[in-house]
Amino acid sequence: MVRVLVSILLGAAVTFALFVLMAFLISGGEQRNEPPEAPATIDIVQTQADQEVDARRRTPPPPPPPPETPPESPPQEPQATDDAVSFNLDLGDVNIGAGDTGLSGPGAGMSRDGDAQPLVRVEPRYPAAAARDGIEGWVRLRFTINEVGGVEDIEIIEAEPRRVFDREARAALRRWRYAAKMVDGVPVRQEGMTVQLDFTMEGG
Repeated sequence: MVRVLVSILLGAAVTFALFVLMAFLISGGEQRNEPPEAPATIDIVQTQADQEVDARRRTPPPPPPPPETPPESPPQEPQATDDAVSFNLDLGDVNIGAGDTGLSGPGAGMSRDGDAQPLVRVEPRYPAAAARDGIEGWVRLRFTINEVGGVEDIEIIEAEPRRVFDREARAALRRWRYAAKMVDGVPVRQEGMTVQLDFTMEGG
């Protein structure tokens, strides 16, 4: 019984001592009571140099002497010669083809009466899917030639096979150009024109 009491007392004493030691360490110990060190002061002294700077004065060089005036030469009269100088500018012949319009002769042109004549024809592109499957066919179209020779009002009349070549046929025909129909020297619309575009593997 006595040993138990002694052990309890010793444990309590050791525990109390540990708490006191921890409190002392947390508070900073003895260094906490020491006054802080005074901050060091640094004196910066700026001295001005007692040196005098001599300004250099640049003297501009003397101007160069004026050039000597050359002696005046008497004007020379042009000598007349019997040989004449001629320039021969040969540009050659320029031939601009505009397709077969069916117009010829010195008075031919847009003022001559007649039906529309083709100027530009664009071949249709072969559809990739049809070319891959080896499909051939044709498309028959109806269209109108306006006053400036453009193509409009394109309509599919018949196609074989259907809806395979229609899109490419329309796209190609829309890019065709004509010399418009002339009546009394005035271009007019020409409706009801028809054409058939064939799609064959040999012709691409």
